Amino acid sequence: MNNIKVSNEEPSSPCIRHCCLDKNDTCIGCFRTLDEILAWHSVSPAQKLQVLNECQNRKNAQHK
Repeated sequence: MNNIKVSNEEPSSPCIRHCCLDKNDTCIGCFRTLDEILAWHSVSPAQKLQVLNECQNRKNAQHK
């Protein structure tokens, strides 16, 4: 997740197969919310990049 690159390619899922939801329904592995996980395959590449940025923000906030 640290190497988010912007390109014309479809962004890859940030899933690291360490799936467990916290009390806020956010995965402790990839930092996506349950709604983001469920919608991943139906959103646009631009929306995926937005989700990836949100995930990075959540990860950074947790590790402060």
